[in-house]
Amino acid sequence: MTAVAVPRTERLLAAAPVLLGLAVTVLLLAVSARYGFHRDEFYYLVSGRHPAWGYVDNPPLTPALARWQAAVFGASPTALRLVPAVAVGLCVVITGRMARELGGDRVAAAVAAACAAGAAFPLATGHMLSTSTLDVLVWTALSWLLVRALRDGGRVWLAVGLVAGVGLLNKSLVAAFLGVVAAGVLAAGPRRVFRDPWLWGAAVLALAIWAPHLVWQATHGWPQLAFGQQIATVGNGGSEPRWTFPLFQLIEVSPFLVPVWVAGLWRLVRDPEVVWARAFAVAYGLLFVLLLVAGGKHYYLAGLYPVLLAAGAVPVVAWMRRGPARPRVVGAVLAVNVVVVAWLMLPIVPERSLPGSPQVAVSPIPAETVGWPTFVATVAEVVRGAPPGTVVLTSNYGEAGAVDVFRATEPAFADLPPAFSGQNSYADWGPPPESATTVVAVGYDEAALRRWFTDVRVVTRIENEVGVDNEERGAPVAVASGRRDTWAALWPQIRRLA
Repeated sequence: MTAVAVPRTERLLAAAPVLLGLAVTVLLLAVSARYGFHRDEFYYLVSGRHPAWGYVDNPPLTPALARWQAAVFGASPTALRLVPAVAVGLCVVITGRMARELGGDRVAAAVAAACAAGAAFPLATGHMLSTSTLDVLVWTALSWLLVRALRDGGRVWLAVGLVAGVGLLNKSLVAAFLGVVAAGVLAAGPRRVFRDPWLWGAAVLALAIWAPHLVWQATHGWPQLAFGQQIATVGNGGSEPRWTFPLFQLIEVSPFLVPVWVAGLWRLVRDPEVVWARAFAVAYGLLFVLLLVAGGKHYYLAGLYPVLLAAGAVPVVAWMRRGPARPRVVGAVLAVNVVVVAWLMLPIVPERSLPGSPQVAVSPIPAETVGWPTFVATVAEVVRGAPPGTVVLTSNYGEAGAVDVFRATEPAFADLPPAFSGQNSYADWGPPPESATTVVAVGYDEAALRRWFTDVRVVTRIENEVGVDNEERGAPVAVASGRRDTWAALWPQIRRLA
């Protein structure tokens, strides 16, 4: 038999999701060394040096990946960002594959993948090692596998259980995702899946993988519950007023792509051809309401947008085929979206251009990745003028992590003492030794320090070389001595969740 030649256009369409995923990964790796570490990356690196089945603010997977990447590739921003870059590329590929599972052809798969390639939140977090980056990949992969499992059943449920278990070792929010999807199935079907023994095998598998972290949480008093309550009631640098939550959903993926995911949500509700996937529409609505009421962060919904984009690609392609100019319109919108989102979310502009820039106004991430070498140099200068035996006490884990990472990796800071902090898991690695009677305190105001020390002298304040406003700029650096009590007595006052 003579083989039938496949037109070049068809081959390109078939390969589009993979090509787009590779392009995103290459782009993220190409800019990975620009600016510097993010404060959370310092924290994950130091957490990885204290291996455990859990931490007060996250499960163990991301710190373990930080430790592994640093051991294999070195403790550099590029080394830490290899896995995130691959993760975002996989999200693009899976979103395209999911469009095919939801009834789309190769064009729909290419459109869905192009949307995922230009999604704002994944690109922004793909530039750093973060639990959120891996969480988006887990939700995307679970959505794809669940689409297949809800339609076909059988052994694919075991893949769902495997991915869910690993995902729960990265972020406990996966449990909320699984819960709302289960509620969606109960409400909209197909309820027959609850009679599938493979589903219950998947549940056992996921629970078995997650079990070590659950045991750790239980034996440590369930600190993540307290941490979650802290975020909801007090907030932190990533929290916003509740009324902004719906507005953020319009920019979570991109304003350009709102019509696509809205069309996908509507299709999941109304189209009888994908009635078996209707649970995802219910899940989105339910989780939206729960997060709004509970004060969850706006990006906690980010992992549900890939399935909506995949579902929405089908009506978008149908619209494209109703007029000869429409494919060019869609192509132009997708191209403009990628350019705008990449410019806003990735470290493309020079550091000196960051102060007052749209990049800093849209996302806090760029501002928190500059100035760390200057920060550590400032702290080092004060420490070198302090009495022998002085340690560093910081108000947050990013400051402590920067000192500990730079002292271990940069010869110029090898003489620095270890840093201590009362924030989150850093508090579990302290307090300082009782012999430490003097501290260089970073980020504490003078009044707070005087509750713990009799002699407090503010020496300088933190500045960064580009003058961008971030969490550290303007922070006081003080020398404090004359400790009022033992460290064991003071540490509970210094400890905090945030």
